[in-house]
Amino acid sequence: KIYISTTLLNGVFSALQVLLIYDITFGLSPFWFALGDDVFAEFIGGIQFLPTTIMMVHLCPAGSEGASYAMFTTVNNAALTLASAISTSLLGIWDVSKEALQAGDLTGMVNLTYLTTAMQMSAIVFVGWLPHTKDGLAELQSRGKSSWGGFIFLAVTFFSIGYAIFIGVLNIVAPGWMGES
Repeated sequence: KIYISTTLLNGVFSALQVLLIYDITFGLSPFWFALGDDVFAEFIGGIQFLPTTIMMVHLCPAGSEGASYAMFTTVNNAALTLASAISTSLLGIWDVSKEALQAGDLTGMVNLTYLTTAMQMSAIVFVGWLPHTKDGLAELQSRGKSSWGGFIFLAVTFFSIGYAIFIGVLNIVAPGWMGES
């Protein structure tokens, strides 16, 4: 329930970017409006992180909580970096160039905001796969280890880190490689 409600709330704050694009800031300066939006998004992310961490700690073997937490934090940070790299890749879908924005064409920016908001909220689809009670966590832990699960987890983690590094290097070495200005 916490994850679903915070994800929906984060979607609302993400969609508020559309108001910022159209300069509807309810009397606040655009800077403070954008800053408040980011602060709330970070706060909500922290609230989401706690139940996820608690669930992860219950799943890890006794005595390896520290290593499991370090791995979980690494994966979380890799996901944030990957999200940034994917959003950079999405810039080419709609025209969000400086020229288009200066000409007053905000359509691309609004469409991109709606798309990224929908992507942020898409995780709700997978919430049903998570255990809902402590008994569900215990049952999941009693199933034992999965070699395929571990392989997939590591493959996704290393691919995410590699892709984010690749996009970051491209942004440094060849600015504008996606056609953005």
